[in-house]
Amino acid sequence: MTDLLKTSLNRRTVLQAATVGAVGVSPALRALVHAQGSDAPEKKEVKIGFIPLTDCASVVMASVLGFDKKYGVTIIPTKEASWAGVRDKLVNGELDFAHVLYGLVYGVHLGTAGPKKDMAVLMSLNNNGQAITLSKALADKGAVDGPSLAKLMAKEKREYTFAGTFPTGTHAMWMHYWLAAAGINPLSGAKLITVPPPQMVANMRVGNMDGFCVGEPWNHRAIMDGIGITANTTQDIWKDHPEKVLGTSAEFVKKNPNTTRAVMMAVLEASQWIDASLSNKMKMAETVAGKAYVNTSVDAINQRILGRYQNGMGKTWDDPNHMKFFNDGAVNFPYLSDGMWFLTQHKRWGLLKSHPDYLSVAKEINQIDLYKSVASAMKINVPKDAMRSSKLLDGVVWDGKDPAKYADSFKIKA
Repeated sequence: MTDLLKTSLNRRTVLQAATVGAVGVSPALRALVHAQGSDAPEKKEVKIGFIPLTDCASVVMASVLGFDKKYGVTIIPTKEASWAGVRDKLVNGELDFAHVLYGLVYGVHLGTAGPKKDMAVLMSLNNNGQAITLSKALADKGAVDGPSLAKLMAKEKREYTFAGTFPTGTHAMWMHYWLAAAGINPLSGAKLITVPPPQMVANMRVGNMDGFCVGEPWNHRAIMDGIGITANTTQDIWKDHPEKVLGTSAEFVKKNPNTTRAVMMAVLEASQWIDASLSNKMKMAETVAGKAYVNTSVDAINQRILGRYQNGMGKTWDDPNHMKFFNDGAVNFPYLSDGMWFLTQHKRWGLLKSHPDYLSVAKEINQIDLYKSVASAMKINVPKDAMRSSKLLDGVVWDGKDPAKYADSFKIKA
């Protein structure tokens, strides 16, 4: 992490933050603690952009439940139309923070996804909970998973179109990875397009794509509307994978360190609250389904948020690896290896022409020290290691130890 962005809490700040985060302390006292010291948020009102997806929930609930006020800030959740819009507003400062794709933040930092600007990942917002949807028309021809899709594509030659939500984002990378794992080259053997999440179902309905990868509730919505089936969940691709993050610019963190900490605390408390009980999850589903947020029916959200899945072809199952927002702190820690993985895939698919210094870039972007200070003040568990190891869908293990070798090791690549 650069010296510019190293943030540590002195003893007084830790004590104040712990007081602020303590259960049962009155909001008035919390406000007093902020008002009396130099640790008061520099900016009292913050705009946090979000896209209409279930995983915007911790940002929304931090505002709706008033957790933001506990920490001396007011969160204004701002509904955005596309990830490109979120990117532009983060870059030009119209948004202070955003519920944002992991790979989008990395793409902006390196200039591979539009304008280049130093960025910051403050924390992960969720693990799991996205999916690969294939059209009902493909499913009717027997293409219901990767291998059967590859077989159909080899037999019935035509241009097959698949959608992600942003070129360097998570969904594009899950879609690329999933196709390649089935032996389909996503660059030469298929057409990949970008479609904003809320428009996925409508575009599939009119035949604009054969499949898409997106966050919930749009995969379940495609099943409810009878136009798509779930071929795989993204937790099938990578159990407990990184997904959305709380992102901002490095400049904002430098200028507003106390505001940044306050917002992180509010969102972390909301994350804890969502995962604390089934009734909290149901209340969250009812809230985010509203017009101001996701704008869909509650039943499009509440099943998969509880881990109750159906694939649109009669199969139902309970998935223990459904979308999680906290999971005793395991979700929220911004692992360096998570950010590095997206860089390996950007290199794999030609978005990066040469190998970056994977670890240095991740240390620049992921605010590990800042997150640890906030988690410590809130008594939230922090893993011992900033790297983690996972086995993905194709059996290949990612551990962050030799990212260049990993990126080059795939048979199907740019």
